Amino acid sequence: MTPMVDLGFLLITFFIFTTTISEKKTMKLFMPKDKGDSTELPASKVLSVLLGENNKVYAYEGKFEDAAKENKVVSTSYNENDGIGNLIREKQKRLQQVNKDGKNALVFLIKPTTQSSYKNVIDALDETTINDVKKYMIVKPSEEENSYLQNK
Repeated sequence: MTPMVDLGFLLITFFIFTTTISEKKTMKLFMPKDKGDSTELPASKVLSVLLGENNKVYAYEGKFEDAAKENKVVSTSYNENDGIGNLIREKQKRLQQVNKDGKNALVFLIKPTTQSSYKNVIDALDETTINDVKKYMIVKPSEEENSYLQNK
């Protein structure tokens, strides 16, 4: 009986020492500087989302002024099938067809408003990770965007 107990403890210590404890993973978040030169982004590569109240999301491509004039601001949600993730995947498909950088050319702008919650921002960041978006930023919405949301 004693050799079996010794063998059991040897096996237990072997498995304890050879396994690794899972480490916490964090997302790297790079915020733009408050001051300095701004970089002009090509409108064809930009997808912006305005995070509104009651888990509503308003998405548009390119510049807000152009999208608002042409009624191309789309209301969506955080739903897996037809929410932000679907918009990202569609934009990536279109960029793959016309751009040499493919889906990596997408620049995703997350614009949380005062009505949105912290969970909304995290959900939007999760979609960037799920859909492998390489370039994304969290920026403040403009006055025009805020007034647009107040009228909705």
